[in-house]
Amino acid sequence: MSYTFQAKETVSLLKQLVEIPSPSGYTKEIMDFMERILKELNVSYIRTNKGALIATIKGTDDTKHRLLTAHTDTLGAMVKEVKASGRLKLAMVGGFNWNAVEGEYCTIHTASGKRIRGTILMHQTTVHVYKNASSLPRDEQNIEVRVDEKVTNADGTRELGIEVGDFVSFDPRFEETKTGFIKSRHLDDKASTALLLQLIKAVQENNWTLPHTTHFYISNNEEIGFGGNSNIPEQTVEYIAVDMGAIGDGQTSDEYTVSICAKDSSGPYHYELTRQLVELAKQENIEYQLDIYPFYGSDASAAIRAGFDVKHALFGPGIEASHAYERTHIESLENTAKLLYAYVNSKMV
Repeated sequence: MSYTFQAKETVSLLKQLVEIPSPSGYTKEIMDFMERILKELNVSYIRTNKGALIATIKGTDDTKHRLLTAHTDTLGAMVKEVKASGRLKLAMVGGFNWNAVEGEYCTIHTASGKRIRGTILMHQTTVHVYKNASSLPRDEQNIEVRVDEKVTNADGTRELGIEVGDFVSFDPRFEETKTGFIKSRHLDDKASTALLLQLIKAVQENNWTLPHTTHFYISNNEEIGFGGNSNIPEQTVEYIAVDMGAIGDGQTSDEYTVSICAKDSSGPYHYELTRQLVELAKQENIEYQLDIYPFYGSDASAAIRAGFDVKHALFGPGIEASHAYERTHIESLENTAKLLYAYVNSKMV
């Protein structure tokens, strides 16, 4: 079996994914989209009560299963308060810094289904009025949404259908550069999701027979800590989270290789399985980095915390500026795709 990375097709799919709003807790639209793709690929799947999707491809060995997961949920916010001015106070969904979304365009998703545009700003943005605008803390007391409707008070905003508990999604601003970079919000973890879908497509279209029955778990609550910790088939021996590599000072991860995580804030990943991934990368001449992420957790670590008896590991494309305006390179996507292909076609050690 041979595998050719479909760069143009993968980037096109990734663009579709990031442009579907899906903050944790508001993921029905993107999971419906994912379900349509799985149906088109003619792969069997289930949908869990929490809204996740688990696709299964039967392999030669149906006694020891593998599971790979990526998540479609993203960072976002909810309306915490309709202010007297008609603007909105926010509560975070997921972990990010307010300055990472200051100035971003957004969409308010009302309970009736209406979508209303807005901009996330500091209350004291106007420098001609607020002398200390640059030094004030970027926090939920000062950050607000300026609603793009003619409203000047809370009653006017509520008449639009906006209320406490409505979700707010951030514009992705997707861009592919001529130099191979992909810039967008929500590459965490829709880049990995696109790669898993492309892998499933390759297996189905080429009628490949995998050595082990393999599950593809598309989770939808990872950013709040419990996306992939239930409905894991009991035959599962190996659990791989396909998620972003964290880039920064002291890190080895970059935007051009696949990042294999040895440890994150939950502790070390399974040593032997991690070493197997490293050896596969070496054997297949896949460019990789081995790294430790100090402030990070994954669906694999959530599964371990939930008590599942599995070997767990984590790898994925390197993503610059995580939980902000993120960036990766097509080479990182390709190296991750190659390691995915090598892994699902290898036998368990």
